[in-house]
Amino acid sequence: MSASEVGYLIPVNQSSEEEGSVPKLAISDGTNVIGRNNIPVPDKRLSRKHLTLTAFRDGSANLIVEGTNPIVLNSGNKRRKLNPKEEAIICNGDVIELIPGHHLFKYQVLGGDGKSSSGRNNGAQSSFRNKASGRASRDNVETCSQKQGRNADARKSVHSQSGVEAIRNFHVPNDQIPSTFRLLRVQGLPQWANTSCVSIGDVIQGDILVAILSNYMVDIDWLIPACPALSKVPHVLVIHGENDGRVDCIKRIKPAKWILHKPSLPISFGTHHSKAMLLIYPQGVRVIVHTANLIYVDWNNKSQGLWMQDFPWKDQNSPSKGSGFESDLVEYLSMLKWPEFSVKLPSLGSVSICPSFFRKFDYSDARVRLIASVPGYHSGTSLKKWGHMKLRSLLQECTFDEEFKKSPLVYQFSSLGSLDEKWMTELASSMSAGLSEDKTPLGMGEPQIIWPTVEDVRCSLEGYAAGSAIPSPLKNVEKAFLKKYWAKWKADLTGRCRAMPHIKTFARYNNQSLAWFLLTSANLSKAAWGALQKNNTQFMIRSYELGVLFLPSSFKRRGSAFSCTCNVLLSEGKGPSQESSEVKKTKLVTLAGQKKESLHSPSDVIIPLPLPYELPPLPYSSQDVPWSWDRQYKNKDVYGQVWPRM
Repeated sequence: MSASEVGYLIPVNQSSEEEGSVPKLAISDGTNVIGRNNIPVPDKRLSRKHLTLTAFRDGSANLIVEGTNPIVLNSGNKRRKLNPKEEAIICNGDVIELIPGHHLFKYQVLGGDGKSSSGRNNGAQSSFRNKASGRASRDNVETCSQKQGRNADARKSVHSQSGVEAIRNFHVPNDQIPSTFRLLRVQGLPQWANTSCVSIGDVIQGDILVAILSNYMVDIDWLIPACPALSKVPHVLVIHGENDGRVDCIKRIKPAKWILHKPSLPISFGTHHSKAMLLIYPQGVRVIVHTANLIYVDWNNKSQGLWMQDFPWKDQNSPSKGSGFESDLVEYLSMLKWPEFSVKLPSLGSVSICPSFFRKFDYSDARVRLIASVPGYHSGTSLKKWGHMKLRSLLQECTFDEEFKKSPLVYQFSSLGSLDEKWMTELASSMSAGLSEDKTPLGMGEPQIIWPTVEDVRCSLEGYAAGSAIPSPLKNVEKAFLKKYWAKWKADLTGRCRAMPHIKTFARYNNQSLAWFLLTSANLSKAAWGALQKNNTQFMIRSYELGVLFLPSSFKRRGSAFSCTCNVLLSEGKGPSQESSEVKKTKLVTLAGQKKESLHSPSDVIIPLPLPYELPPLPYSSQDVPWSWDRQYKNKDVYGQVWPRM
């Protein structure tokens, strides 16, 4: 036995009995890194540096959660969840759940029962260590904050005061909620920065009969506690993009009645990446399209977006006509080929939950259009059904204000594919489609790419760890032709400069006015958006994606929006009101543009969209370096870490 060893982490089962399938880990005096490298368990939720355990010769130890997933500490009769970056003192006999409910290890001190580890001296040592580490962390934060403060001062001299912290004024009447989207709440931000923002429990609620959850990554251990309403849903279908190892893990822990389905990927390097929810209620269906994986960090630490709208059942005695939204939704769902299952629904009896089932709802009031991608080689009538060709076909049908002639485009996303100039022109041609009021084409727009710099990631809420969710290699990022596109992630108006983006947005704009806006799961890649082949007669897509397109349209003001979770949904500050016969035109604006009444016609209904970043975006300076996740960064982040973590 090494003289420096002070104890062990011993694998145990749920009854705290020692497990022999995994070796125990020796804990030495000083800092011990616990993670995937020294725990032989095939679970990718375990980070390489999952936690650090700083042990002392008296048996006391300080634990810090270093990975992206929470852990659970069982001490005495108390079970405490620790989120990333949180820390705690552990004592002899305490049990650590490296993933809540999984991979349990008991801390055992050598040469005694270790009860003194909770004594006064240990507390003093812990206090000293916490203060010391806190000073180091604060020093790094202050360095980042000073830089951000200087940048903010410079921006305030350019942007009007109405754009500063503009999300404070984002209060949308109920009847307009489906016409816009919401940002997800972010932990650690000031209260004003989460104005009108939502969490997962705000959207998955009520008397749900059937839930279909579509996503890429799914963490059941986090999902059910985070959203207790799901545990009461009798029928849940999870459509996912996880690998075989993770699927085996999910199968072991999921509720017995939940159905898992991974759509086929006929072309290599594709993924099922769409993020959506279909929730069936006695009153109708809730359709949600968003940008977050079903994991803790995505719903707590990052800039994300979510759109939702509730739709009633059609009148079965006088079925209404279909709509573009209905056709697009059912056709996309048909491509997923999930295993159909039967359920009993009030007033309908036994029905099969299949794509055509979703024709039973009335989408005539849909405020958005769907833009989906499905893998395959598309041609003929399918050429314009998916990806950027679908976007092109919808924009070609639209007439936009004169101000958008040759106006710029903005692309904002969290993963960059291997691109070339030819394809960038192809994509810009689709995103520049549409006519002006004089019936001439709007003309090509010049794209800008909003992408975090190395400094943005280093100084973020998560430090360099945020970079693991911005997974673009240097070979994709360093291409010379991209330099002219780079623009900064600056989000003072929503308080999200330090909440790294996982949201994906694409738009055409002029100052604070938006010709159109797309919230989507699609990153900037050929795999997601598709690429034309064979002299433009074939369109190849590798992945499943889903987004919602906001367009200017006619708007009939209603007293309330239909809701599946409220019997009566009142407009703000008013009682139930009748539908108005007056039809107005909607005008899409950013948060910074929502208060500039003098720029808008009184006949317009202003729809503010909470783009988290500022327009027009600032181009990179000569000192800015775009983030790539496979480089080494030795300048320590806000937690005193370098990248990659050693």
